Amino acid sequence: MAQLWTEKRVVVSPDAATLATDVADRLLVRLIRRSQAGKTTHIALTGGVIGTDVLRAAGDHPRRGEVDWCRVHLWWGDERFVPADDDRRNDAAARRAFVDHIEIPAENVHTMPAQTEGLDAQGAAEAYAAELARFGDGDREWPSFYLAFLGVGPDGHIAALFPDRPEIQITDRTVTPVRDAPKPPAEQLTLTRPVINSARRVWLVVSGVDKAAALGLALAGASYETVPAAGAKGVKRTLFFVDDDAAANVPAELIDQEY
Repeated sequence: MAQLWTEKRVVVSPDAATLATDVADRLLVRLIRRSQAGKTTHIALTGGVIGTDVLRAAGDHPRRGEVDWCRVHLWWGDERFVPADDDRRNDAAARRAFVDHIEIPAENVHTMPAQTEGLDAQGAAEAYAAELARFGDGDREWPSFYLAFLGVGPDGHIAALFPDRPEIQITDRTVTPVRDAPKPPAEQLTLTRPVINSARRVWLVVSGVDKAAALGLALAGASYETVPAAGAKGVKRTLFFVDDDAAANVPAELIDQEY
């Protein structure tokens, strides 16, 4: 039975706009249900075009006011290590699209340190690790994530874990800096695989024909060292939400439109 819960499944939407709305709908339904039950929910957010589109759809959602946002904590799976006012930061896009549209306490929004906060990338990673540890669950030095959002790059990267890089192998830290990243900017911060894969649910949101090859490899069981998306796996559910363009190489037997 455990294998049935944790196997990777794919939900296909006809286009990117519908994909963003579909994922936002599912997110809000779960947050409403959990907050009404008095449960605290920790979520790791992602950046990128489609990730931000999902947040925008959630920020505009007519049911967003039904969530008790005091019971929700927002974190980031990765961040560009640039100044706080740099529009390339994932948290900047998330604030415009989502955070500024909900009644969430400021202390529940856990952004990664910026380059202008007097820390180098290593110090920033350590500072975010300390923030995670404040909400540690049991013997883990990070919160119990209900959901981790991930985008997937054309090269198969997730968060700031890139193919054939040492960061994908790290298991003894919760956060690590990424230097000389293959995708700009050169310095980035990322959660490590153990933290991402500890989430109860991992939702990978993938849009565009340029992601089809990476998605196909991830679903085919490629090595996570060369296709990091292949190594993303939630404790209970691992779902790829994709549009038709990205779904070109998805085996029919993995598609689960009933979820």
